[in-house]
Amino acid sequence: MADQKNALIVGASRGLGLGLVETFLQRGWRVTATQRSTAPGLAALSSDALRIETADIDDDGAVASLRETLSGERYDLIFVVAGVATQAHEPLHAVPRDVAAQVYLTNAVSPIRFAEAFLDRLAPKGLVAFMSSVLGSVGLNESGGSESYRASKAALNTLARSFEVRHRDAGFGVMLMHPGWVRTEMGGADADIDVATSVTGMSDVIEGRLGQAGCVYVDYTGKTLDW
Repeated sequence: MADQKNALIVGASRGLGLGLVETFLQRGWRVTATQRSTAPGLAALSSDALRIETADIDDDGAVASLRETLSGERYDLIFVVAGVATQAHEPLHAVPRDVAAQVYLTNAVSPIRFAEAFLDRLAPKGLVAFMSSVLGSVGLNESGGSESYRASKAALNTLARSFEVRHRDAGFGVMLMHPGWVRTEMGGADADIDVATSVTGMSDVIEGRLGQAGCVYVDYTGKTLDW
């Protein structure tokens, strides 16, 4: 299929990443999905349109190796989903320094470094998406809590905007996506929406954004969020 879209979903072992892989496959995309270790749920989606690779975004060597492995690919969408919420419900002063630092590295630094490494794998006028959160909004923070996690996502938002400015002449789009409060292992059983609702919405927003330049911060319904 000459016009078949191609996506790279980074962090697809479970939850939202896995749901996005399934949704894009159902929509006729080709998908390359990454996992940190063998993921049964991802393996169960086996298809001629699905390629599964193993890499940890915190490991520069693994990312470089993945880049070479995928040297023949060009992606309309690169979506870095991977993230952590270690000790998210504890105030910052109660989180060990090394834990807080790792949350920042995984959620903010590693996604941007990954995107930089894979820019030459992005198709013309493609889209780079990062899984952010409404908790990363400084303007909307009226309730506090989740301090180290909030800070990491706010940092991701800031770094992604700088990333887009730095590469603005290249003409690709950058999207920071809030998936909603979703019933996943990270979101918990009391969350507002299920995975299917979130990934369907995110996929709709992404498909509607393809081909557009600039940097946006939106939720799974397409609503623009305050920075």
